Amino acid sequence: MSTATSSDIIAAIDSVIGDTPRPVSLHEPLFSGNEAAYVNSCITEGWVSSVGAFVDRFEKDLAQACGAKHAVVLVNGTCALHAALCILGVLPGDEVIVPSLTFIATANAVSHAGAIPHFVEVEEASLGMDPIALQKHLEATAIMKDGNAVNKHTGRIIRALVPVHVFGHPCQLDALAHVTKTWNLAFIEDSTEALGSLTHGKKIGSEHTGIFSFNGNKILTTGGGGAIVTQDSALHQRIKHLTSTAKEPHKWAFSHDAIGWNYRMPNLNAALGCAQLEQLQQFLRAKRALAAKYIEAFENMAGIRILREPKNTQSNYWLVTLLADHDHPTWRDETLQKLHDAKLFCRPIWNPLHTLPIYAHCPKTDLRLTESLSCRIINLPSSVKLGLAYV
Repeated sequence: MSTATSSDIIAAIDSVIGDTPRPVSLHEPLFSGNEAAYVNSCITEGWVSSVGAFVDRFEKDLAQACGAKHAVVLVNGTCALHAALCILGVLPGDEVIVPSLTFIATANAVSHAGAIPHFVEVEEASLGMDPIALQKHLEATAIMKDGNAVNKHTGRIIRALVPVHVFGHPCQLDALAHVTKTWNLAFIEDSTEALGSLTHGKKIGSEHTGIFSFNGNKILTTGGGGAIVTQDSALHQRIKHLTSTAKEPHKWAFSHDAIGWNYRMPNLNAALGCAQLEQLQQFLRAKRALAAKYIEAFENMAGIRILREPKNTQSNYWLVTLLADHDHPTWRDETLQKLHDAKLFCRPIWNPLHTLPIYAHCPKTDLRLTESLSCRIINLPSSVKLGLAYV
């Protein structure tokens, strides 16, 4: 079957981004609000570490933005996921179910907890975990023993499930949550790319323990940074305590009641986050407007399309995704080379994690769709500033 040429793709991108100076990056931060003023106030007042007014404010404002009761802001998303896994009961030697089609930090956080990633299949509509395939896999792979799901082949407890909202597109949360209840699994959303996205009218992060990232390429950035959001007040206190070195409150004494982590976000970064969060709704409008223009530009292209938000969701379109209808051994890399030659710095999706030597030994299901999708995806320039012209 015919597929649009590289020249067609470049022309379509040019029609959307106009005379934006080349090279054009995949994603860039936008600082157009109070960022400099807030950061300078930290420097002037001397509150630059993990104690300061902006840390408290960012946690309060972020929780509100996510529809959660509580947020704990940390140094990055990987540390946030690591802490959440451990605090929610994942033990060394356990297995944690994750997709293979995700950034490596998802699996690395599992490894940091001493556990083993267990890779499962995704669906094409959202690029997120497929709940039907997951249930069938667990029925074939696991048994319930003493209240735990046990992998019949490895003898290890399957302790948790970590779905990922890939590129900001919400996965089937309700169906996945049902699977976790059936198999008594802890449920942690890797929402690192999905700030501002909705599913069935509900904000991502409003129902389950969720992880966010504020890396420099995210829709909202603190330079580096991440967060855990939760509705559980007791869990919130435990997270905040353990990620602050488990230091017991005291005016001067250094007493620690557990082995904790020094994961708290500095006030400098939180100041940046507060300023960025003030602009979140404008950023979301710009991202969605940009995606709409890309959808229009590629609407009649042969063999390729823009991945649209799944039914009953509203995506933040963190990265706009070009998806080929069929995989071809050379299409992705040949197209990327032409795009880079044109100074359009597009990117593929990540290498499926089960194909990496460091994770090749891990348990997994049939991942043929994951492998196919990895050959068919190219992410287009998606910075907020590219969409502001259409807001």
